[in-house]
Amino acid sequence: MNYTEKGSRSYLFSIVLVAVLGGLLFGYDTAVISGAEKGLQAFFMGADDFIYTDTWHGITSSSALLGCIIGSALSGFFASRFGRKLSLLIAGVMFFLSALGSYYPEFLIFPYGEPSYSLLLAFNFYRVIGGVGVGLASAICPMYIAEIAPSSIRGTLVSWNQFAIIFGQLVVYFVNFLILGDHLNPVVEIVDGVNRIMNPEAAAWSIETGWRLMFVSEAVPAGLFTLLVLFVPETPRYLAMTGRDEKALFVLSRINGLSQGKEILQEIKATAHEKTEKLFTYGWMVIFIGIMLSVFQQAVGINAVLYFAPRIFESMGMGNPMVQTVFMGIVNILFTLLAVFTVEKWGRKPLLIYGSIGMAIGALGVALSNAVTGISPMVPVISIMVYSASFMFSWGPICWVLIVEIFPNTIRGAAVAIAVAFQWIFNFIVSSTFLPMYNMSAGDMGDKFGHMFVYGLYGAICIIAAIFVWKLVPETKGKTLEDMTRLWKERKK
Repeated sequence: MNYTEKGSRSYLFSIVLVAVLGGLLFGYDTAVISGAEKGLQAFFMGADDFIYTDTWHGITSSSALLGCIIGSALSGFFASRFGRKLSLLIAGVMFFLSALGSYYPEFLIFPYGEPSYSLLLAFNFYRVIGGVGVGLASAICPMYIAEIAPSSIRGTLVSWNQFAIIFGQLVVYFVNFLILGDHLNPVVEIVDGVNRIMNPEAAAWSIETGWRLMFVSEAVPAGLFTLLVLFVPETPRYLAMTGRDEKALFVLSRINGLSQGKEILQEIKATAHEKTEKLFTYGWMVIFIGIMLSVFQQAVGINAVLYFAPRIFESMGMGNPMVQTVFMGIVNILFTLLAVFTVEKWGRKPLLIYGSIGMAIGALGVALSNAVTGISPMVPVISIMVYSASFMFSWGPICWVLIVEIFPNTIRGAAVAIAVAFQWIFNFIVSSTFLPMYNMSAGDMGDKFGHMFVYGLYGAICIIAAIFVWKLVPETKGKTLEDMTRLWKERKK
């Protein structure tokens, strides 16, 4: 085997780019619902055999997240049993199948275009398949990048995965905007306690066709990702942990050069006993911190905003909510780049703390604007932007960086799987409860009470998250993955 004396950054970046495409699919799949959910809601409201309530719509809009829980919970098993590369390939196939199935859930079984309870279950089944792919990718893409990247730029490269997630969301916001074009989304309002479509004829195209095209658009990046994964190597850490030292050194030498590759391989070999280490070998605190990082990343409520952005902007009186959604996606991209270029300089903890404070200010600003009458609609819009932007330079990318950094090599696969599973559990809880809470009414305030309550709750959670990071989370800037093994051994003593 011909080893490379000098490492190649272009080789490293080309590998990372493929893994990052998995992050883009993660963002694309989870945010495609933002443009499709109104047409989807109106379509299933036409069913004769059941009533499609807000609760049903909340579950359907979030059903992919159930698959995410399954996929992330299985990611440790997949990553350890089949390797990081094959697991990403499986995720890509699931993305592709989900895109086609969500577009045409009637396939071979049901009459086309006739909504029913059974068709709803079929649609959710395909969304769950895509969710399993997202769950696998969400855990294994950053793990893959962390295990293949030099420690000096690992945080930056893992942060690019979050950039890709947000970029995927921006892409799908724009694709949804283009698909909708001059067509109108349905307007759904509660009349006499029942949801009604106020413009069924004007929105007929969106109800029949629009949402289908939005879902199937994912098949293009999903197919590309699946194809490209075939050309990337397995991570050197997984190769070393499965006894394939020569292949591990070959990959390490191409990235770092032969002499440094040998040193890294020795460090890996000294700490890699994945099959014999138990989950709590390094104590319960490292597992608790990993889980709570995931819980707070979702409990602050960001995905409720991302999934229902057009609906939220419409309720604020914005003329074309899809335009504001695209603009928010651009803001999100810019602030994610802030994290990418500062994570190695400022560290992980400061970004999380500052981001938590910024999110609290934004969320409480939205809550206050709903509690006080006569406030300009620009106040909650700007507050939403502050809230979203603060997440994008902090909890968005940095949570993923920390989750793949803080765990020792020996337990990383299982520990990351548990942490990411909790992330998707709370994502589902937040996303499925958002609409019922957002639409709560009370006295003279009407549904503004729900708007105030939900953002006030998210703001309070942001403050608790800042305190948690300040008191418990270790700084991992500049440390190798093997250093974390030593850190947690010392903390356990």
